[in-house]
Amino acid sequence: MAEATAKAYSTMGTMLEVSEDGTQWTKLVTIKSFPALGGAPEQIEVTDMEDETQTFIPGVQSVDAMEFGANYTLESYLAVKAKENKPLKYRIKLGKNGVAGTATWDGQHSVYVNEGEVNGAIGMTITVSPSSKVTVAATQSS
Repeated sequence: MAEATAKAYSTMGTMLEVSEDGTQWTKLVTIKSFPALGGAPEQIEVTDMEDETQTFIPGVQSVDAMEFGANYTLESYLAVKAKENKPLKYRIKLGKNGVAGTATWDGQHSVYVNEGEVNGAIGMTITVSPSSKVTVAATQSS
């Protein structure tokens, strides 16, 4: 019997993991939010004198710094800080057990404690600087 196609997926269960070699993965920290996993390509103008409007071809894909939000505890902050500024492999399993796929890329991260307010939880931001293209594929069993 064919599997039903999902209409949409929940972010519930989404997990950010890191690895030094791409074979053994560990959760970096429980996240509250994740960024866009890519970006629009730069536009290269190729307009010539026969065109009535500007014309473009796609150039290099732009990717901003990738900011992940998380709750702050001293323990989680220090664990993330211990892996700061090291070349790592990253993956984010989308949805529970990666039901919506897995995105992978290489990069390095830094972490900082966010601003606070009355009656608010302390948060932190993990900023990943990607050094490779983000690839999204079906989640592999592991």
